[in-house]
Order: sequence, then structure tokens, then C-alpha cells
Amino acid sequence: MSIPPTPGPALEVHGELLPRFDEILTADALDFVAELTRRFGPRRDGLLRARAERYAAGHPGATLGFLADTASVREDRGWRVAPPAPGLEDRRSEMTGPTSRKMTVNALNSGAKAWMADFEDATSPTWFNVVDGQVNLYDAIRRQVDFTDASGRRYEVGPTTPTIMVRPRGWHLDEHHLTLDGTPVPASLVDFGLYFFHNAHTLITNGAGPYFYLPKMESHLEARLWDDVFTTAQERLQIPHGTIRATCLVETTPAAFEMEEILYELRDHSAGLNAGRWDYIFSMIKNFAEDGDHLLPDRSQVTMTSPFMAAYASLLVKTCHARGAHAIGGMAAFVPSKADPAATTAALEKTAADKTREAQAGFDGSWVAHPALVQTCTDAFTAVLGDRPHQLDRQRDDVDVTAADLLDVASAGGAVTVAGVRTNIRVSLEYLAAWVGGAGAVAIDHLMEDAATVEISRMQVWHWVRHGATADDGTTVTEDLVRRLLAEEADRLRDGADERTTRLVDAAQDVFETTCLTTDWPQFFTTYAYDHYLAGADR
Repeated sequence: MSIPPTPGPALEVHGELLPRFDEILTADALDFVAELTRRFGPRRDGLLRARAERYAAGHPGATLGFLADTASVREDRGWRVAPPAPGLEDRRSEMTGPTSRKMTVNALNSGAKAWMADFEDATSPTWFNVVDGQVNLYDAIRRQVDFTDASGRRYEVGPTTPTIMVRPRGWHLDEHHLTLDGTPVPASLVDFGLYFFHNAHTLITNGAGPYFYLPKMESHLEARLWDDVFTTAQERLQIPHGTIRATCLVETTPAAFEMEEILYELRDHSAGLNAGRWDYIFSMIKNFAEDGDHLLPDRSQVTMTSPFMAAYASLLVKTCHARGAHAIGGMAAFVPSKADPAATTAALEKTAADKTREAQAGFDGSWVAHPALVQTCTDAFTAVLGDRPHQLDRQRDDVDVTAADLLDVASAGGAVTVAGVRTNIRVSLEYLAAWVGGAGAVAIDHLMEDAATVEISRMQVWHWVRHGATADDGTTVTEDLVRRLLAEEADRLRDGADERTTRLVDAAQDVFETTCLTTDWPQFFTTYAYDHYLAGADR
């Protein structure tokens, strides 16, 4: 039996209605998003307040640990998540990227088993990107998507395509171009609601279903909220319970201590867990922002083989397989370059080694950010899986991870360097200028960078300044040093630039200064940057 719509005010649209936007922003679809907002918006707001209070209390890292009041969930060995859904049995290679038209076609032709269509870290949430992405997914699901670039080259979709999984924006973000009673709507409910409303039935008819990736969660209570959203959405559209499936990204340090609880809350809708490296390290820094004993070296030196990161990955695999859930590995972000074949070869070798390590550790699949890496990832997992779709039957009983193991950042070793400080600033500025300009996935130094790169970079610099970190050459990382390097890098980007580029660099410098060089740093740069540079723009 379906739940009748909840009566109430309608959503107001404040963005420009560009061609085909009316196909997505229909009255029924907007009413569906409004209903989800009325039902679940207050709970979401309460969970965000709980987050804020935890950080405002100071030293939140001191409270991290496995929860005593959910011990019964962890100790009950009898429960399992739902078995893999149609199209999600084999996930050995997953392509990720924004939902632009060209990227949609390239991802569908990539040869990957799944495509994580990203409204979050790989998308600058301009009004155009948010709604155009929904148009592109609508067309992709109906096999009516194509693309012709500026040179006249036409891109069409081949006969075999990946299973689509959508990553909505996190709970912490709002969509200012849609309001209910004058208040911006939770961006997560916009991305989920519009996609689900328009495509769920068609996806099921096509032999798959509405599948999602869920980002940035910090507790099992946030997962419970998503589960309730899913239940209501399915009932409203008269879709069987459990049709929706979602993979949760374990990319916050608090969530690492609640992996089993997160799976439990979503057990009827779970498609497993994913290890998100950059955001996880970013969260670690935030949780120990006031602790000088938890300083990390240059981010390039913190790898998945660092003991505290290896512990996190091993625990994720053990947890997933004990509960019948997929464990999905992290991103390979390399972007091949025809101009530098030696660098390309070296990077492909590193990617192969990284994916081989993940497969041997028990992961069932992994992410890549470029179609050219799909085969490398596939081959690495096939060498371990063979014809099996996954290795859910591989139990990691050899793994015994403690809270101390997860929090032992000193095990990373390495050093802080002035070059690392400059790199964090330079890459952040280049990315932020692109982000304010509407691009969320940006190739920098042969790597596909997204919002997580800025988050770890700006927070790491903040942490070094806050505690007066000493670089390997004896230099102390101070605010004056950072401001000097920031000015140098910004001037370099402005040199010879046109008016638009200069304006974007100015914005990028402002965002970095505000989110890195202030005592009360924002939880996410995206909230500040969105509010100041995207929220008021129609496009």
C-alpha cells in the first residue's frame, strides 16, 4: 500500500528554466521533493546540529571509539544485509565522475561494471549542473543520450553499459534555488528525489533499480535517516521495499567506528561500504584539529599502506564480508597524457599495483576516475576473482583492529615539507577557480581532482599553522608563510589571464583564506563557496 502525499506548500523554483529543465522540474516531482523535505528535513537539521555541537565542544577526537550502546548490533553475528541486487553482483571496476553530457557518454562507454554518477564532490553545484545532470541521467537510462563536442565529434553510447549508481550531495548541503516556505531544501533530497521520482520505474523495467552512493555520513543515525527516506520513497511510488540499494562511503573518522551499525540500519537497502581516502584523512584532521600530536605529513605521503589507513581498510573488508556486503576500494585518480607517455606508463603500473593490493586484501571492486584506467582495474581484480563476481565468501578473521589502530596517525611517518605546503595551496587555488567557474572534476598534475582534494589540503595547512609544524628543512609553517605562498600562487594564475579567469582566481583566493586561515574554520569549504559564489547565480 502506498503512502498518500503529505499536503503542504509547494516548492518555489528560483533558478532559470533552461531548455528541458521543465522535464525534470515537473509539479509532481517537485511535490515529491517537498514531501520528503517536510517529512525528513527537521530530522536532518537535528542531526546536523548534533554534528556541530560535537565539534563546538572541542577535542571531538577524544570521544571517538566503538559505541557502547550499539554493542548488541556488533555482537549479533546472525544478521546480514540483503543479497546483491540486479546489476550489482559484479563490481570489480567502477567508473566515477560528474553528470555532464560528455562525461555521461564516456562513462557509459567505459567498460566499467558500474558508474557512480556524482552530484557531490565531482560536481560544482551550479543550478545548471544540478538540473542538467538530471536531464543527462534521464536520457542515459532511456538510451537516448549522445553528445557532439565543439569540433563536431559525435559521441554515442554502445550496446553494453555500466549499472548506474547516483551519489547525491551530503546531508550538510542546501539547494538555494529550491525553497520550501522560504527555506532552502536539503540538497541530498533534491538529488535523490528528482532522480528517483523520474527514473525508478524505468530502471526496474530495464532489469536494475535505483542505486545510490551515500557520502559524508558521521553516524549510524544519519544512515537510519536515509533508510527511512528510502522506505517512504518506495511506498509513495509503490515499489517493493528493498528495491533501492545504497553503498555508504566510510569517509569520516566517526563513521569508521560505526561501520557495522551503518550496515545494520540500511540492511534491507545496503549495497556495501566504500573506502574514501582523501575525505577520511580530512575528517581525521578535523577531529584532532586542536591536537598537535596528530599532525600528518604531506598528503602525498599518506597512502593506503600507512598503518592507520591499512587498519581502516582491513576493518572495512572484514565488516562487509561478515555481513554479506560488498567492500569497494578507493579512487585511482590518474589522468593519462599523450604528451607524457613515460608518466602514463608509470602511473598505470602504480594503479595496477594499488588495485592488486586491494583485491588481495579482500575488496570486491574499486574506483577509477578515467576510462583509460578501467581495464587496469578490471584486470587486477580478475586476477584474484577469476570468474567469480565478488569474494563475499572471504572472511577476514585474521583482522583485529582496535580503536588505537584507527587513530594511530603517527604510524604514517613521513615529514612536512615547504613544497608540500605550496602544493596544497597551488592545487587548491587551481581547483577552486575551476569550481567557482562550474567545473567539479579538474585534471591537475595528471590527477583528476575533486572537492575532497581542497578539503584535505586546506585543513592540513590549517593544522600545520595552528600547531607550528616544523618542515623537514627546519622552516616553521606559519600564517605569514602561507599567506606569502598563497599570494605567489594566486599572482601566477592571474599573470596574463583574462578578466573572467582573474575574477575566478580572486574568488579562489578568498575561499582558501576564509576556510584555511581563520580560527573558526568552516566544516566544509563547499558551504562557504556555494553560499558566496553559486547560490545567487541562475546558471
